[in-house]
Amino acid sequence: MSKGLPQDSLGFLVADLARRMRSAFALHLEGSGLTLAQARALLYVARHEGMRQVELAELLEVQPITLARLIDQLQQLGLVERRADPKDGRAYRIVLTPASGPHLVTIERVASVIRKQSLRGIGQAEAALVTSALHRMRKNLAAS
Repeated sequence: MSKGLPQDSLGFLVADLARRMRSAFALHLEGSGLTLAQARALLYVARHEGMRQVELAELLEVQPITLARLIDQLQQLGLVERRADPKDGRAYRIVLTPASGPHLVTIERVASVIRKQSLRGIGQAEAALVTSALHRMRKNLAAS
């Protein structure tokens, strides 16, 4: 092992946990007809329905062209629609279609499985404390 950041440093643990959760999520999504990227985009559309495509790309931390391809794929699956922004004819707002419902249920089911798996052996109070600390850390970094 190289000398550098220890493997149990906060940054390493958070990054490694996020990577492992994404991998587990992708594995549990198999057979759903969605990729991890598509599921993530669909979930963000559900949380921010009607948001402009460029704003959604910023939230997802992807290039607008990358999001455009994901939205194209979701639109081909009949899960989202692009609607012209009434205030800006060059922009689109992304909305869900009724067909997205079952996919969102699947995403939530997978998220629940991953949450239970990752919290195994951790009590409710301890999980609440970790969640609270992570929220505060995110807020601290967003403010800087």
